[in-house]
Amino acid sequence: MKIVVASENPVKINAVESGFKTFFQEFQVEGIKTASGVSAQPLTEQETLTGARNRVAEARRTITDADYWVGIEGGIQAMETGLAAFAWITISSAGKRGEARTATFLLPDKISHLVAGGLELGAANDLVFNASNSKQKNGAAGLLTHNAVARYDLYQQAVILALIPFVNPDLY
Repeated sequence: MKIVVASENPVKINAVESGFKTFFQEFQVEGIKTASGVSAQPLTEQETLTGARNRVAEARRTITDADYWVGIEGGIQAMETGLAAFAWITISSAGKRGEARTATFLLPDKISHLVAGGLELGAANDLVFNASNSKQKNGAAGLLTHNAVARYDLYQQAVILALIPFVNPDLY
């Protein structure tokens, strides 16, 4: 079985591999660079979901012989209490789609102001935490929880949830 992840980010690739291992034994995972077709930092729920779907569509056009295509898009949504971070995962296979959203967490004001000023969340995290390339490591969740919950953890759980239609074909 062949799985294409619409990203070259090792956090996303590893989370997809781990999520698929929950249900499947033998497969190969390949990450490819794709465009989201949305802002570099999506700022709404819908824009984030659209980005994940667009990544899957581009991956399908690029590599046609896979069994599953997976798109992951991180986003921000304004809430009453500030900016919240999350991601959408979209999985496509054989005319079927599964989608799930990660847990959501509020960003501190210092990071929110940088994002509102036009920085991507990863760049804002790097500035605030004096980190380098955190979006390909533990991400905002890891930095803010002292690695109790890293970016990988959020994605891996949502990948498992997005696989629900595929592991319950009689119900979907």
